[in-house]
Amino acid sequence: MYFDTHAHYYDKRFNDDRDELLSSMPAAGISYILSAGSNVKSSKFCVELANKYSFIYAAVGVHPHDAKSMNENTISELQELFSDPKVVAVGETGLDYHYDFSPRDVQKICFREQLELARHLGKPIIVHERESLNDTLEMICEFKDIKGVLHCFSGSWETAKIILDMGWYLSFGGVITFKNARRALEVIEKMPLDRIMLETDCPYLAPEPKRGRRNSSLYLPYIAEKIADVRGITREEVATATTENGKRFFEI
Repeated sequence: MYFDTHAHYYDKRFNDDRDELLSSMPAAGISYILSAGSNVKSSKFCVELANKYSFIYAAVGVHPHDAKSMNENTISELQELFSDPKVVAVGETGLDYHYDFSPRDVQKICFREQLELARHLGKPIIVHERESLNDTLEMICEFKDIKGVLHCFSGSWETAKIILDMGWYLSFGGVITFKNARRALEVIEKMPLDRIMLETDCPYLAPEPKRGRRNSSLYLPYIAEKIADVRGITREEVATATTENGKRFFEI
């Protein structure tokens, strides 16, 4: 039983076989999937998927790359989507200073508005952080009353402690199977098991030995195996614990 807590099944790379692929998940042991939006259009698509498949849930939000597309109606449009019980979180949102596809000041405004939305709705938030650690931490520390997760975490143990002390979670994907994943593996070894979640971030970042291919939730066992090796437990124990963590975090 696995829970993919961060996937992007609206992506065009799934257009040719999306229904066939998603229909195969329960038989492969994938019990839950959280499909996260990156703008209003993709968020609505995630909600449609969640209503088509009983095991899929949706997060709705605006990714920092798409922050420049926000207008005066965006937050109200996102809020309206929460009338659907399958919508369980705000996101994916955050800050990305690596690509700067949206101006940094615009990213900050976009991120803050979604933090405020999560607080208003009492929903958890899914945060993307890339080369923006100081500003990300400064902003989320203003919202200690909400529950969040830093997805695809690759930071240091010192950073992880700050986030964990806030009561937040960390999720890990295929990157932890790469050779340069030392920091993330140190965090996985030291952090409480009840705060770890699994993700694929598919179609991106397929784990070894599938690196370079289109990623999907079917590859979660490779990620779980790596965590099991680091923690000295079985893959089944990782699957069970992280699934329960995901259900608790998203209140499923």
